[in-house]
Amino acid sequence: MTQELFSLTGKVALVTGASSGLGRHFAKVLAEAGAQVVAGARRIDRLNELVTEINSMNGSAIASQLDVTNQESIHALFEKTVKSIGLIDIVVNCAGITETGKFIEVEDSDWDKVFEVNVNGLRRVSREATRRLIEAKHPGVIVNIASVAGIGAAPGWTAYATSKAAVIHLTKTVATELWRHGIRVNALCPGYFPTEMNKTFLSSEQGQKYVERFPPRRTGELHELTGPLLLLASDASSYMTGVALSVDGGHAIRLV
Repeated sequence: MTQELFSLTGKVALVTGASSGLGRHFAKVLAEAGAQVVAGARRIDRLNELVTEINSMNGSAIASQLDVTNQESIHALFEKTVKSIGLIDIVVNCAGITETGKFIEVEDSDWDKVFEVNVNGLRRVSREATRRLIEAKHPGVIVNIASVAGIGAAPGWTAYATSKAAVIHLTKTVATELWRHGIRVNALCPGYFPTEMNKTFLSSEQGQKYVERFPPRRTGELHELTGPLLLLASDASSYMTGVALSVDGGHAIRLV
């Protein structure tokens, strides 16, 4: 019965930002749990590699090029998926970028770029998904990948941290609107997990000193996000919505 609780068999799951990092890992996790995965990102070559890997392990996945800053691209992905697989039940919004810099240093163009992907892109994809779910009178799940940076505060990450705080509050607000339609909306807030986005910082002397401040004195490992993602994506969290779930090794309580 426990396995059935976390099973995604018969579900169609979209993962944005699936070409690398957390998104790539999440796509494989959802496929292993039984979902038919739609891997979306701009880098189609990487998506094809991911899909080949998933399908070779008896999973089911398709690649679909996606630019979350472009509504036409989003609409095209959903149309293609409906025709080839069916309605998307689960959305994992993982597409994101970062820009470092203190408040007085961040240029308007960099600030806008971060918010266009991390907040507006997420909003567009979620809106497209929920409109279709509501029209079909079909329940659904949205998991927004936020960050521990959106919970605490740390210097030098102004644009990124503020965008993730916006994602968390958007999650909570939208959850209150969509609950009556049977659509749950939650946020997963990872701490530091080595990815292409942060590997330069984590390998630096400053990054190593920063990690030493975490209670476990290490970064997270991708498999440590598997359970929390499956919890939020599956019926195991059927009575959870509007939640921001931290998976950070206690990082948030040490942020200054």
